[in-house]
Amino acid sequence: MRFVIAIVSFVVAIFMIGYGVAQRTFLAEPNEMVASISTTTAASVSVIDGKTLNAFRGSQSITITSSGPIFAAYGRTDDVAAWIGDTTRTKLTYSAKTGDLTSAVVTGKKMEVPNPAGSDLWLEEFAKDKQLTITVLVPDDVSLLIISDGKQPAPGTVSISWPIDNSTPWASTLIIGGALVLVAGLGVLLWALAHMRRTRGPRRKPPKMPKVPRQRGVAASSRVKRKAIEPTGGRRSHRGAFIAVVPVILIGTLALGGCSAVGQSSQVTVPTPSGTTETAKKLDSPAVTVPQIERIVVDIAAVAIKADGNRDAKLIATRFEGPAVQLRTANYTIRGADATIAAVPPIPTGTVQLTLPQQTNSWPRTVFVVVKDDKDDKVAPVGLFLVQEDPRSQYKVNYAVTLEPKAVLPDVAPATVGAARLDPAVSLFTMAPKDIAAAYGDILLTDKDSTSFAKFDLTSDSLRAAIGLDAKNVVKSQLSTTAAISYSTAPGSGRTIVLATNDSGALVAVNLNETTIVKPVETGAAINPTGAVKALSSVGVSVKGIQAVYGDQLLFFVPSASGGGKIVLLGYSQGLVAASELP
Repeated sequence: MRFVIAIVSFVVAIFMIGYGVAQRTFLAEPNEMVASISTTTAASVSVIDGKTLNAFRGSQSITITSSGPIFAAYGRTDDVAAWIGDTTRTKLTYSAKTGDLTSAVVTGKKMEVPNPAGSDLWLEEFAKDKQLTITVLVPDDVSLLIISDGKQPAPGTVSISWPIDNSTPWASTLIIGGALVLVAGLGVLLWALAHMRRTRGPRRKPPKMPKVPRQRGVAASSRVKRKAIEPTGGRRSHRGAFIAVVPVILIGTLALGGCSAVGQSSQVTVPTPSGTTETAKKLDSPAVTVPQIERIVVDIAAVAIKADGNRDAKLIATRFEGPAVQLRTANYTIRGADATIAAVPPIPTGTVQLTLPQQTNSWPRTVFVVVKDDKDDKVAPVGLFLVQEDPRSQYKVNYAVTLEPKAVLPDVAPATVGAARLDPAVSLFTMAPKDIAAAYGDILLTDKDSTSFAKFDLTSDSLRAAIGLDAKNVVKSQLSTTAAISYSTAPGSGRTIVLATNDSGALVAVNLNETTIVKPVETGAAINPTGAVKALSSVGVSVKGIQAVYGDQLLFFVPSASGGGKIVLLGYSQGLVAASELP
C-alpha cells in the first residue's frame, strides 16, 4: 500500500507542478487589450470620449501616429465640446463587436480650429512630432482632443491599450504544493523500500493448531472442524490505507479547486471625482479644478512679471483686463516718464491658498483665488478675480487686490463644489452689491455724515485711513491759497462680481473711481503737477487746472439680510489711472 500512496503522490505532484507552470507560460492570458484604427479624415479635430477611454478598466495608453506635428489634450467632455464648437470633427469610439476603434465624422460649419496649446480648459496637454504616446487615467466625463495644427487633417492612426491583469495567483501555490506532494511521495517511497528490505518480503508462518486427542469410536467425518486462527498482527487494515490516501488526494483536489480563479482578473477601480454626492450632482460643475487654477495662476504671475519689467501693455492684456489692466498700463506710462516711481505690486508666485470657482457649465466663468508669497511672509496675500469670457479665451485678472492685514475671509464652498455667481442687483444682502461702490465712495468723501456709514465696519479699514475725509482735509490744508482742490467719486467701468459664501453672504468685487481736480483760483496763478500726475498727464504747468483719476479695486464681504452684520473691506488696490489738463 505504501507503493500505491507514493505513485498517487507522484501523479498528483506532476499534475500540480505542470498546471502551475502552464499557467505561467502557454496558458497565460495577454497582458493588455489593444484597440486601434487607421483612417483618412479631412476633419482637423478628432475626439475620443471618456466612455471609449474607459472601455476597459485601468490606465489608458494612447499612441498617435502622424507624418507631422501632433497635439493632444484632455479636459472635461463639456469643455472639449465647447472649445470645438461648430467645427467638423472625427469621433473615435470603441466597438465591442469588432474589438477595435471605429470613426464617425460629425459635420460642422467650420473646418479649422485655432491653436489649442496653452488653453486654460485643458487638464493636461501634450505635443510631439511623428508619434505621441501618452498614458492617462481619466474618468468617464473627460474626453481627449487630437489635432495636427488646427488646419491640416487630424492624425488618422490611433491606438488605445489597456492593461489586463493576467496574474496567476494559483500558479505559485500549485508549483509549491506540487513540490511538497512530490517530496512527501518520495518519503513514502523510501519508507516502503526500507520496510520491504527489513521484512524481506512476506514470510509469516501460521501458528500450529493444537492437537486434539483422538477419540475412538468416532468417525473421521464426525470430527470437529476447527477454523484457523487469523493473524492478529501484520499489515495495516484497508481502512488505515484508505485514511492515508485521503489526505494526499484531498491536497490535490483543493489545489485543483483553487484553479477555478484562472481567467478572473482583479480590475483596477477608476477613482471617482470628488463632489459627486447627490447634492453635488444637481449642481453645475465648478468652472475649474484646483490643478487647473494652480497652472493658470503660475502663468498669470509669469506674464505679469515679464510685462511689468518691460512695461509691455500688449503682453499684460493677454492675462489682465478691466480695472486690473487699467492700473498696470497707466503705471507703465508713468514709469516710462519717471523711472523713480514704483511699479504695481507683482502677483505672488507662491501657494494658492484658496480656490473658489463659479458653479457653471456655460460662459463667462469666474474664479476667485488667494495667492500667498512663499518666500516672504511679510508680503500680504493677493486676491484675484479671474474671468473667462468664452471657451477659447484665457482666464484674465479683472481684480487683483492686496488683502488687509487683519482680513478674515468668510467660509466658502470647497473647490470641488464651487459657488454661485449672483446678479449684482440681488436683494439678499444688507446692501445690493451694485450699490456698494457708490456707498463706500460717499464714506470716503463725507465719513460719518454718509447715510451708509453705519452699514460698514470701518474699524480696521486702512484705505479709509489713507484716503478718507481726514486725509483729504490734510491735503487741502497744505494746498496753496492760489489753488482749490475738489474730490468726487463714482463707480468705475469694471464689472461687479458677486460670489456666494457658505453663510448666505457674498464676496463682492467692485470698481470705484476717485477724481481729484486742482485748479487755480486767482488770475495768473498756475498749477504745477508733480510725481505720477505729472508723468501721466505730461503737463508741467497749467493755468487751467489738472484732473487726476484714481482707480480703486475693492473686495468686500457682504452679510446676508437675514443674518445681519456690517460690510467689511477685505482688500484693495489703488492707483492713478488717468491724468489730464482741464479743458
